[in-house]
Amino acid sequence: MTAALAALLCLVPASSYTVRADSYTAKVYASSLNVRSEPAASSAITGSLKSGAVVTVTDEQHGWLKIRQGSLTGWVAGYYLKRSSGSPASVQSNSPSAASSSSAGGSASRSRATVTADSLRIRGGPGTGYEVVGSLRGGNSVTVLSSRSGWMNIRTPEGVTGWVSSSYISYAASSSSGSSSSASGGSASRSHSGGIRGKLIVVDAGHGGDDPGMIGTTYGTMEKDLNLQTALYLRDYLTAAGAKVRMTRTKDSQKPSLSSRAQLSQTIGADAFVSVHFNSSPKNVSGTLTFFYSESGDLPLARAIEHRLGDGIGLKSNGLSFGNYHILRENTIPAALVELGFLTSARDESIVRTSSYQKKAARAIADGLADYFSK
Repeated sequence: MTAALAALLCLVPASSYTVRADSYTAKVYASSLNVRSEPAASSAITGSLKSGAVVTVTDEQHGWLKIRQGSLTGWVAGYYLKRSSGSPASVQSNSPSAASSSSAGGSASRSRATVTADSLRIRGGPGTGYEVVGSLRGGNSVTVLSSRSGWMNIRTPEGVTGWVSSSYISYAASSSSGSSSSASGGSASRSHSGGIRGKLIVVDAGHGGDDPGMIGTTYGTMEKDLNLQTALYLRDYLTAAGAKVRMTRTKDSQKPSLSSRAQLSQTIGADAFVSVHFNSSPKNVSGTLTFFYSESGDLPLARAIEHRLGDGIGLKSNGLSFGNYHILRENTIPAALVELGFLTSARDESIVRTSSYQKKAARAIADGLADYFSK
């Protein structure tokens, strides 16, 4: 991190980029994880953690987690840590009053609901970073205690409590208050996870290696990092819905050629291809944009994804656009390229750096793919 960037970050109010400051423990799920001096991939490496290492997480900024292990402190990429314990009281508590108070815009009243996915994991908190505490099957009935950021706090008939994605929960027709409490990412009644089950999806994290892509003009965010983090979240959502996923890259050091990315779809017989990017412009513009090349092959897929992005993920959708890009033009299967925000916009960059935005965007893309295959 440059001195100028560090000074700039100091001028930003902490509330504008600090997501959570509650301490909890987490485990490393990477063969080796670099610990950095600042929450940025360009900052100095101060140490490393091995797979399975347990750390204390004390803060989060833009998808980076501040950790402590013995005398070692610093920042790590949040995706490679999984929460193991120490959840905030509002998340861990099983009491109805606590669950209701933790609801961010959700209904505090209890409602009966049904699982619409073939299989659904119950997690210890509202996010894929929390440990799995149980599972449900399609048709199972649950009691919804509250909702929060696209997740529902539920209780099973056996008394197991936890959090599940609201995309795979459907309220009874008479529960009008419950229907309105589905969080961002669309109504649960619009989820069609069944159509995507068994489909093979190629998820492409743009750029990589010595190609950083666009570098944010306000915080110095590297596009390749955002692409990979969001693509990994997308992989998880698709896998949870029953799809098979093949990534064009899974590491920062990897930089596959454009031709190899496009060729992968044909090589493995994939059903769809999605490339994840973040945008730039000399103009003061903001929001997402979804590209297609072929009107007959790509446009229906791009339209389904854009429709979900337009439901509201934190940035407005700028709609659809023709894109004469190699990975679209040379693809033999339905393909779409999504630009999930402008790194030349200070507001966009501050939003897209957060893991919460990346997860919302990834979930919207996954839901769009499910919609596409359900038609």
